[in-house]
Amino acid sequence: MIAGFESDIEGVRHIEAVPTILDVICRTTGMRFASVARVTKDRWIACSVLDEINFGLKPRGELKVETTICDEIRQSREPVVINNVAENEAWCGHQTPAMYGFQSYISVPIILADGSFFGTLCAIDPRPARLKTPETIGMFRLFAELIAKNLDAGRKHAATESALLEEREVSELGEQFIAVLGHDLRTPARSKR
Repeated sequence: MIAGFESDIEGVRHIEAVPTILDVICRTTGMRFASVARVTKDRWIACSVLDEINFGLKPRGELKVETTICDEIRQSREPVVINNVAENEAWCGHQTPAMYGFQSYISVPIILADGSFFGTLCAIDPRPARLKTPETIGMFRLFAELIAKNLDAGRKHAATESALLEEREVSELGEQFIAVLGHDLRTPARSKR
């Protein structure tokens, strides 16, 4: 796995609220699978998962991005909400619900402070669910924003730690240089005496 993806997965894993968010999503909507996914144009990687339907996806598990609706969300940056695939003209013939066997689906983009697309907060279920409500969509948007803010804070913290470590290393090198220089300056003076 590429190091950048590993740090993204770890970034989500370090957000203590994520398991609770996934649990609240499932309890509130009646859906039985929820996930935070890292999505790029080439990859879909599960960062955190709550799976009560035996979908079989675990953290670090991957789906082919082109087989997901999250790929379309990455491109549009708009949520997709489907109460019942079988009754939805736009989605009933789509390959993804048939491939993965779900009838209800909701996914919202996770957008970082710099405007970059991180991935999605999504939920699926083989049964239809009532998802197209302002409350449900609002809850997903709020949770996605919370995840994004935590990821941003984690990245800033890591950058600050890295800068401090680099500064400490430079300071130590400077002290070593001064010690060596001081020794070299004292040595010739002693030999002339």
